[in-house]
Amino acid sequence: MLAALDLARPMLGLTTPNPAVGCVIVRDGEIVASGATAAGGRPHAETVALAAAGAGARGTTAYVALEPCAHQGQTPPCARALVDAGVARVVLGCRDPYPPVRGRGIAMLRAAGIAVTEGVLEDQCRRLNEGFFARVTRGRPFVTLKLATSLDGRIAAAGGDSRWISSPESRALVHRWRREADAVMVGAATVIADNPRLTCRIAGGRDPLRVIIDGRLRTPATATLFRQRSQAPTLLVTTTANRARAERRYVKRGGSHAAVEIIPAKSTGGKIDLTALMRDFGGRGWSKILLEGGAHLAGAALAAGIVDRVAFFVAPLVLGCGLPAVEGLLSRKVRGAVHLANLRANAIGADLLVEAEVVRGRTTAR
Repeated sequence: MLAALDLARPMLGLTTPNPAVGCVIVRDGEIVASGATAAGGRPHAETVALAAAGAGARGTTAYVALEPCAHQGQTPPCARALVDAGVARVVLGCRDPYPPVRGRGIAMLRAAGIAVTEGVLEDQCRRLNEGFFARVTRGRPFVTLKLATSLDGRIAAAGGDSRWISSPESRALVHRWRREADAVMVGAATVIADNPRLTCRIAGGRDPLRVIIDGRLRTPATATLFRQRSQAPTLLVTTTANRARAERRYVKRGGSHAAVEIIPAKSTGGKIDLTALMRDFGGRGWSKILLEGGAHLAGAALAAGIVDRVAFFVAPLVLGCGLPAVEGLLSRKVRGAVHLANLRANAIGADLLVEAEVVRGRTTAR
């Protein structure tokens, strides 16, 4: 199963809207063939592995990170393919939450006399495709809030400078996260202050979609996000009332500029309804979003309850006066704070990466 996970991991972000899955076919302790879900989500991992095994798949054990599909989509059911190939046993990481599959793939295998073992490295398998699980079960992407902070919780110095708070090793890890995400999201203030690219700058990487939250159209039309060459478009989210003005200001016709899409979103008092926006993104098939700030968007996202995980790169710096990592929560009492679980820390270069899951139902400041 570890080998199946290793096969799937490099495909994260490339298989959307499908999950990234690995399949390893084994006979007498020796690997016969293996495969992973291909870019674009097809063919599925089982199909790839069975094609590589050919007639050698008969009587083998297949290790699959996620329950094989049981419905006819653009490709035939993988559970049926395992049956037809004569596989004797299937070992699964976890069940697929997608209603047309959930439990039906297992039932199809067992009805054909195939032995099925469930729940092997289940937590790891679920975490691998946490974005897919969030979109299927909650109708929205899995959101990770990533911030680089000083030890005293500042994301920029008093003069606005933030380059570079985090170490080169931390920034390299963020580029890997960008490759795995469907979209990177920032607020207008971050674009104004940093003029970022938000691209993936690692070998073999691919750029995520770039989303700017800007209810007041403060983002400069000259920002790099609108002018750089990239296969992925930039999306600017603003109020419905601002749509026409945003189209005139940011959308370029032809030329070498990056493609730009304006998203008119539900809003109140000029503030974007992030909960409704996440449902929209889920409807687009997005599974994972990396929220990279700034402080006001971080606070708004936490208050709205759309953040699933926080990831703070804490640098060995003390900035004193500067921009706080999170603004706008306004908790009057400790019990009104955003509560976290499963806190863990790892050294990344000179930094400490602190991660935790947001406790659902306890994310609204009081």
